[in-house]
Amino acid sequence: MHEVISANIKRIQKFLGFTKNYFIRHNPIKAMIDGTVASIKDILTIRKKQKLVKYRLNYQIGKLKQMEKLIAANNDHVFLRGRKFNETR
Repeated sequence: MHEVISANIKRIQKFLGFTKNYFIRHNPIKAMIDGTVASIKDILTIRKKQKLVKYRLNYQIGKLKQMEKLIAANNDHVFLRGRKFNETR
């Protein structure tokens, strides 16, 4: 009986040692604090990020319109240039 109790106590001690080492390597409190700080930084810089996204979007829209103009100017299709269609009539 004494051996069984001592074996169980040793198992509990090993388990507590593993648990302690896990918490030392992967500190959940520190991870939670780091996550909270990162979230607060994201919230505080959301306006700057929004302005940057708007600028990039407007830039891409401008480039798209410029490409559409170039394609329409160099394309002989009827739906893009009605003048040629009227001349052939």
